[in-house]
Amino acid sequence: MSLAAEVRVRRGPLAVALDLEVDDGGVLAVLGPNGAGKSTLLRVLAGLLEPDDARVLVDGVVWDDVAAGVHLPAHRRPLGMVFQDHLLFPHLSVTENVAFGLRCRGVRRAAARAAAGEWLARVGLDGLGDRRPGALSGGQAQRVALARALVGAPALLLLDEPLSALDARTRLTVRAELRRHLGEFAGSTVLVTHDPVDAMALADRVLVVEDGAVVQAGTPADVSRHPRTDYVARLVGLSLLPGVASGRRVRLDGGGVVAVAEEADGPVFAAVRPESVALFLSRPDGSPRNVWPVRLTGATPHGATVRCELDGEVPLVADVTAAAFAEMGLAPGARVWAAVKASEVAVYTR
Repeated sequence: MSLAAEVRVRRGPLAVALDLEVDDGGVLAVLGPNGAGKSTLLRVLAGLLEPDDARVLVDGVVWDDVAAGVHLPAHRRPLGMVFQDHLLFPHLSVTENVAFGLRCRGVRRAAARAAAGEWLARVGLDGLGDRRPGALSGGQAQRVALARALVGAPALLLLDEPLSALDARTRLTVRAELRRHLGEFAGSTVLVTHDPVDAMALADRVLVVEDGAVVQAGTPADVSRHPRTDYVARLVGLSLLPGVASGRRVRLDGGGVVAVAEEADGPVFAAVRPESVALFLSRPDGSPRNVWPVRLTGATPHGATVRCELDGEVPLVADVTAAAFAEMGLAPGARVWAAVKASEVAVYTR
């Protein structure tokens, strides 16, 4: 393991207790809502916050061990960090910004500038080294920040919401470039984000944090297919329905029954994707075994579809085309029928 950490910090009412491991070349995304403890974890790993109790090892070297009285200061940790708003020095040129860390470590000016120039070329900014950060676009500035973080070949790379300040189009481009550079990075990477797209696109493992604790961990595919909390389910667009299965029926904890295609027994989650929910103005005839009356409580446009929040005996989220939404005359407060085929309900053990 390149990184192995056990972190315990109390920040006001929030008690953060997180354990994580990241292989060399691995990318771990720490995903969670605001205030969950993600940035606190990152500050401890960076040496910017002394924990109440922790043991942090990188490549076998102890960076923090509260019990043994060890705390390696930030400037002695071989790490690179990219912040949400890039935090470039406005009075330095782009080249000088990238070379700054090397110069602080005693690398001669010519060698540091040469290394910076190589990295600027790698991130697609060749020829912009003499500019000041104020003359760059948001995407260019974030590429400079990435070059600055990687130029010294750190053992650990920390990414704190690195794409959240970018507009949608720039984010797509920078995300693709970041993915390529992470694939070439030999050290360990910890990405803190509240955006599930960033986590799923960039990481090979995901740690979901709520209220300072890990609530789910696994590969991006496993977390998205089998969410274990409402927060995770909402992130990936699923309706998560906890209940108790008996044969091909799941009796929900909140009331109601869902028919499923495969037999199961005991406490389970039933998960329904928005595109699997069909809406009707009157009770439908035909094959669906799951039909419930619901009330439309919210509607949000998503490109060519409208995401509908539905309240009733079985709360659901449905995606319908914008044309169908208009033709049905739907609006918040409307009473409709929701239908889901049993084969479209995923069931897994709680």
